[in-house]
Amino acid sequence: MSVAFDELCARADARWSALVDGKGPWVRVGYGTSGQAAGADVAYEAAAEAIQEAGIDATVTRVGSLGLCFAEPLIDVTLPGGPRVFYANVTTERTREIVRRHVIGGQPVAEWAYAWDGSGELPGVPRLAETDGMRLQNRMVLRNSGDIDPHDILQYVANGGYVALDRALETMEPQQVLDEVKASGLRGRGGAAFPTGVKWGFLAPNQSPVKYVLCNCEEGDPGAFNDKGILESDPHTLVEGLILAGYATASSNGFIFIRQGHDIPIDAARNAVQQAYDSGLLGKNILGSEFTYDIEVALTGDSYVAGEETALMEAIEGKRSQPRFRPPFPAAHGVWGKPSNINNVKTLSYVPTIIREGADAFKAVGTESSAGTAIVCISGHVNRPGMYEIPMGLTMRQVVDDVAGGVIGDKQAKVLQTGGPLGGVLGEDGFDVQIDFDAMAKAGAILGSGGIIVGDQDVDVVDLVRNLAAFNQFESCGKCYPCRLGMTHMLEILDRICRNEGREGDLELMERIGQAMKVGSLCGHGQLGYNPVLSALKFFEGEFKARLNGEMEPSGAFGDGSMIAPVRTRP
Repeated sequence: MSVAFDELCARADARWSALVDGKGPWVRVGYGTSGQAAGADVAYEAAAEAIQEAGIDATVTRVGSLGLCFAEPLIDVTLPGGPRVFYANVTTERTREIVRRHVIGGQPVAEWAYAWDGSGELPGVPRLAETDGMRLQNRMVLRNSGDIDPHDILQYVANGGYVALDRALETMEPQQVLDEVKASGLRGRGGAAFPTGVKWGFLAPNQSPVKYVLCNCEEGDPGAFNDKGILESDPHTLVEGLILAGYATASSNGFIFIRQGHDIPIDAARNAVQQAYDSGLLGKNILGSEFTYDIEVALTGDSYVAGEETALMEAIEGKRSQPRFRPPFPAAHGVWGKPSNINNVKTLSYVPTIIREGADAFKAVGTESSAGTAIVCISGHVNRPGMYEIPMGLTMRQVVDDVAGGVIGDKQAKVLQTGGPLGGVLGEDGFDVQIDFDAMAKAGAILGSGGIIVGDQDVDVVDLVRNLAAFNQFESCGKCYPCRLGMTHMLEILDRICRNEGREGDLELMERIGQAMKVGSLCGHGQLGYNPVLSALKFFEGEFKARLNGEMEPSGAFGDGSMIAPVRTRP
């Protein structure tokens, strides 16, 4: 351990000890986007005011999200030497009563408790690790989420943060870091699932004095919120991974690329970067080493295509977010013509664990072809929507039933939409597919960024596919004809099918359009544009044919009273 890092750890341990073992209670309020949407700001104010009125020595802290969106607002209380007790779906009145009885009175409110951490005794309340939402999780990237203040670097360091960076700079050459990532089997978590170590290997040999590592947090997929969930709950795990990527590839600069308007993760990322500079973890001669590295946060407008790696580079340069022709590839000619490498937030956030625990520990989780965990966002008609980190290899059915609590009410799950609007639509026969990059691709689906939207037995699949096509058509950047015209034509066909005005040969026509888009489009947006239709036809061909035969009622309802949304174009 370097002297500089040893001093940082000493301060961090003192901070953590004061919170956990101090004289007063510690109240943590989940303050991610889901928490704030559910009223966490009100719960925080209620707890702080009640403690202030009582005049007691207690700490109230905003922490990130545990990922249990269904349980928000979620607060927890830890008394010195006592268990950590979690309370879900709190109201202002209940929060004040919890403070009165637990924080001030010293007795957990067992009848309101959702779970506890397992220390001490709390009869009748389940341990958090044994609750259905947490039982199947293996939290590598999310290990600190919901536990620490994302705006306090010392809390991150006290929980193992930056140990991997210090170890790499003290005991490993850049090639050794790269080799460890290769040996781990880590594959990109942004959608393409390309081996991360191999990708870094394209950039590392380039001798340019200026090289960039870009972190993609554009995340415009409906149903996916894990990238921003990581940033708003534990941004330093991403910053540490980005620095390690820079070290392994001998790069000079890093960018964290986020869609504008998402203020919570933007503020968390900017604060984490600044704290890293203030602590000697960024800038010149990091931790006394010869390695110098700089990071900044860059924003893009509301453009789904900006998540494509070359469009992302265009946006960083201040241009319109449109894909570039390739070759040249980013590793040779990227941002401002300099060699560049692009990784997803989740991909980079695994790297500290891999370097700290070793490649073998990471490979021990998951499947042979898809090592590690998957961070999935489950929404739709389920009892426990949220963000969960599960081992690769679980089936979709296990995720829906055992993790997300099954479908709401007495209804059955009918359809799963995975991997974003360009992903797959799975029916009942596909529910037993493993969450594994290759297994899902074989089933006609993709994991993508990890979004899984669950639809119950009443969902109209044809209308669902039409909605996906409408999103894709609107988000086409329009640079290449196959995507711009193909998306529009495909949506027009799906519109008339939903109106029960479909024509003979429409399914075959969509297939021809889709194939033309696949071979002629410049980027994945057009190349994958037919995928939702193709996968839906695999499982629900009967519903499409029933619509074509006029055997079902017209579907779709919009605010203006019309049945079908008009084809939209950008101004």
